[in-house]
Amino acid sequence: MCARCHAATTGTTATTGTTATTGGAGSVNLAPMPPARKRTRRYDPAKILAAVLAQSAQVRAGVRTLTPEQLAAPTRLGDWTVRELAAHVCMALGSVARSLEEPEPAGQEMALLDWPFATVTAAGRIDEDTRALAAGAGPGELAELYARTEAAVAAALPGASDDRLVPMRFGAMRLGDFLVTRTVELIVHTDDLNDATGLGIPYDRQALAACTRVLADALAVKAPGGSVEVRVPPYAVVQCVEGPRHTRGTPPNVVETDPLTWIRLATGRTDWDTAVGEAKVSASGERAHLAGLLPVLG
Repeated sequence: MCARCHAATTGTTATTGTTATTGGAGSVNLAPMPPARKRTRRYDPAKILAAVLAQSAQVRAGVRTLTPEQLAAPTRLGDWTVRELAAHVCMALGSVARSLEEPEPAGQEMALLDWPFATVTAAGRIDEDTRALAAGAGPGELAELYARTEAAVAAALPGASDDRLVPMRFGAMRLGDFLVTRTVELIVHTDDLNDATGLGIPYDRQALAACTRVLADALAVKAPGGSVEVRVPPYAVVQCVEGPRHTRGTPPNVVETDPLTWIRLATGRTDWDTAVGEAKVSASGERAHLAGLLPVLG
């Protein structure tokens, strides 16, 4: 994820398949939610690996169907075409296997929730690497690149400890945490591909859940406090923003939205006023206004 990847303009809601979670209705579902989390969230490494590979396979299937005209089409990510975007997604996944080929760093430099705020620092290098990978690649070549990358990741991960430190562009972090960040890359850019092509690539439920939770937890880090409860059913609830702390009963300040709308807000694909105006966000209470805290990524 880089600066261009979260400096995007408003996208459209994608159509999903039967195995996917749908992308945000016009009205917000105010379903009951579990208590907001404050402890560091833990992820099941096996489930995250399965989710990452499943989402990559969904993207691969969609990329294989692209026409030359679609590959050359613009995206909401600056001057990247669909070809660059598709190559970037594959490169982001491949970084997992590549990191395991490097010597293990001496110490951890980055935690999972540091990552969303560091992504902007490597924008130039990511752009150069993406363009080099994408140059001249057609749909078949890109799909084969995805297949090889998925195989390399699937082969490398089972023998590696979740706590093994791996080098990355922003500093050494746990392999398990790095893998969780790949759900953000895959879900956010699947949404970008759907916006640019109308393919309707499905969103793996586990990958969507992890992506939603990482970005919600990052908001709580960015704006610590307990005066506002942010609900993204069915995946996440966090409390944030300084002020009077809610302890029981109905919180006085509540923000609620669906997972894809939250992800678009957190990554700059849409803005607060647009989402509220389209009834994709429900906000109640005098402090329930997050415009000044968004986007979260970068």
